[in-house]
Parts: sequence; structure tokens; C-alpha cells
Amino acid sequence: MLEVHDLSVFYGDAQALDGVSLAVDAAQVVALVGANGAGKTSLIRTVAGILAPRSGSIRFDGREIGGLDSHRVCNLGVGQVAEGRQVFPSLSVLENLQVGALLPRARAHAAQTLERVFAMFPRLAERSAQAAGTLSGGEQQMLAIGRCLMGAPRLIMFDEPSLGLAPALVDEVFGTIRALHAQGMTILLVEQNVAASLQLADRAYVLENGRIVLAGSGAELLDDPRIKEAYLGL
Repeated sequence: MLEVHDLSVFYGDAQALDGVSLAVDAAQVVALVGANGAGKTSLIRTVAGILAPRSGSIRFDGREIGGLDSHRVCNLGVGQVAEGRQVFPSLSVLENLQVGALLPRARAHAAQTLERVFAMFPRLAERSAQAAGTLSGGEQQMLAIGRCLMGAPRLIMFDEPSLGLAPALVDEVFGTIRALHAQGMTILLVEQNVAASLQLADRAYVLENGRIVLAGSGAELLDDPRIKEAYLGL
């Protein structure tokens, strides 16, 4: 579904990604792991159309999307749950969700999608009239995921979904990702929680200093001595 080939991205003269290639097949969970500053968010932002690649290719369902405006990428079915949640704090929960359904691809089925989101996250239904900025961190993460679902994505890119959450809420977020995967959603997961990511992933890539240095199944990388030493403290 998503193919990234030999992608290079710069911030001015500073190179963030150097010849990155990866693939995400339909209905897979693919994890991208690495330390802070490795380039993970830069990759997500480039696929989403927020950053422009210097070179390389990004193909979604066989169509080149590298360099497209972000609203066009979204309307093709590429959704993003951004790092830090980024809800609209002064808007209500319901209004935040309605914003997610403004994409042309999503408008016709917005009412049905809203029912699905409320069924998945009953707390959002209970707090539908509440200002999003007054929600807890975990509730805001649910809202960010729900808002993404309102756009009818075929691929969801999660950028550090567990960041800043208590351990019990981290388990809840990963449970939601597992549930979406079970429903057939395709997921690209960027996450510092390496053990949880690899346990969940069909396939995984390790990004260091803007380059892919390891790739394999989630189970293979979880058992790799280099991963155990560098990321799991084993």
C-alpha cells in the first residue's frame, strides 16, 4: 500500500533522512523505531505532505504522492495521529471530530463514522460537549485517534502515540491500535516504546541518524541482540 524508496529529506542544509526505503503492505502493522532525532517524525511528515522530499519516491497504492499538498494526501486515504495529539483545545470533542470529517472522501459517511468512533471510545461520547483542552492526556489521545478515523483513512500513521501517558493509558492506546489492526486497518507506527511496538508489528525497521539500519519481522528484531542492547537494556 505504501512504498518509500531512497527518500532524502533536508531541513535547510541539515539532512534528516538519507536514502530511506520501506514498505507497508495492506492490513499490516509496520513499526519504525529509533532514538530521538533519528528522523522518524521527519519520515511521517514527509509521507503526509508536510515536508517536501529532496529526492526519492513515495507511492501510495501505486500513485506517486511525494511532494503533494497535505490535504491531497489526506484525501487519498492517508491519515495521521500526530505527536503530542494536537487537538483543538477550545473546540468541543464533537467539533474536533467533525473537523476530521471535512475531507471530501469522508463527508458522505460522517454520521456512520461518528457512531463507530463513539462505540470505540465511549468516553468521547460522554464528553462530546466538553472542550477538548479540558480532557486528560489519555482522553485527548483517544480524540486524536477518533478525529483521524473520521477522515476515513486506509492507512493510519501514528507518531509517538504513547508519549507522555501513564503506563495504564499506554496499554489502552496499544489496545486500540491492535483493535484497528484486527478490523483490517493498515498502520505505520512510530514509537519510542520499542518492546511494545515490535510485539505488535508484522514488520519493523530501525532508523538511526536518518538511515534504515535493520529490518525484519517484529519478532526477529525483538530477538536481535543489537536491539536488546541498544533499546531494551538487556
